[in-house]
Amino acid sequence: MTSIHSLEASFTNVSIDGSRNNAVSTTELLDAAEALATIFDLLSGWAFAPVQKDIQGNVQVLSPSTHWLARGLEFTHLGLSYNLSNHSQELSDSFSQAYSSTLKPHHGFMVKPIFSAAMSMCPYRTDFYAKLGGDNDSVKGQLREYLGVLERIVAILKEFMGSEEAKW
Repeated sequence: MTSIHSLEASFTNVSIDGSRNNAVSTTELLDAAEALATIFDLLSGWAFAPVQKDIQGNVQVLSPSTHWLARGLEFTHLGLSYNLSNHSQELSDSFSQAYSSTLKPHHGFMVKPIFSAAMSMCPYRTDFYAKLGGDNDSVKGQLREYLGVLERIVAILKEFMGSEEAKW
């Protein structure tokens, strides 16, 4: 059994310094992103290997791939958030919806079919939540807390990537 709180590092522990224009601790962010990549093992690891490897690779080479890391984190956040908010939706539908709005616009015609196939390989919702500890209020509460912080961090990263400071 796995839970959001059992990840080695968590976005809930990433320091955000509001007095310094929402500066995010880079080390804590990268540790949490690397830990997040392990969640793809629960989502039929081989099917999500491209996304998992992309996140892990971007963690290893933070600049200039911070934008790609932000996109991968946003994709994961949205896929899990869509699924959490729609109790009858399967993970494949949630992640397909997230893919369309995050990664798909940046992929060429050769990559899009690979990701579409990966989305169809998601485990059933019941199997995924069982691996997290069950489809219960406790697990959903942990996931909501985790995704709430991840959403804030993605917003900060996206804002930074659009700033003049990031245009080096």
